[in-house]
Amino acid sequence: MPQPLIEKIDSFVAAAINLQLRQTGRLPLTIYDPEWPSECHQQPSEPGQQTPWKPVLQSQSDNSCHDMLDRLEQALGYSIHEDLRLWYSRYWSDPLPATSEWGELSLLFLWSEKDCERLRGNLIGHLLTKQKQKQPATLFFACTEPDGEKFLSINNQTGEIWLEQPGKQPIMKLADSLEAFLEKLTPKPIPDMEQ
Repeated sequence: MPQPLIEKIDSFVAAAINLQLRQTGRLPLTIYDPEWPSECHQQPSEPGQQTPWKPVLQSQSDNSCHDMLDRLEQALGYSIHEDLRLWYSRYWSDPLPATSEWGELSLLFLWSEKDCERLRGNLIGHLLTKQKQKQPATLFFACTEPDGEKFLSINNQTGEIWLEQPGKQPIMKLADSLEAFLEKLTPKPIPDMEQ
């Protein structure tokens, strides 16, 4: 596995949680939904109630994300960039907010095993659109805030990070790699999910 990228992801996630604890004195809160359980929940809760959560490393024995990406590769007929495989198979987490020289961002993660199939469907839809438009294959991992109208993606051939808008040509190259991109981000406090 690409160790420098693992270190960058781990460092960003740790910085996000540390910032949260420094600024609020507690973990962020999310609404407990028994239909979407996650290892991120830090204590049992009643449905519809707020519960503390934090990003959790996916265990080595949990292959659900790798299996989902393997099935995605089979459906597409080509390999998925290793950086994206690592990104989605490192942590279970809700989106994490960040700021950069390009504005506010929301970094996307998988909440649980159940989330893997939803992501696979979204990535297939995105890649089929790219194919239809005869554009290079890209795979999204973040979106812009507050509107979410643009997204950030990894070019599947080069590993470069691009800013994109759905259905259009990529707008601007942001970094040569996911590792280089993460160096340019600053975490923001994680907002609570309201009841």
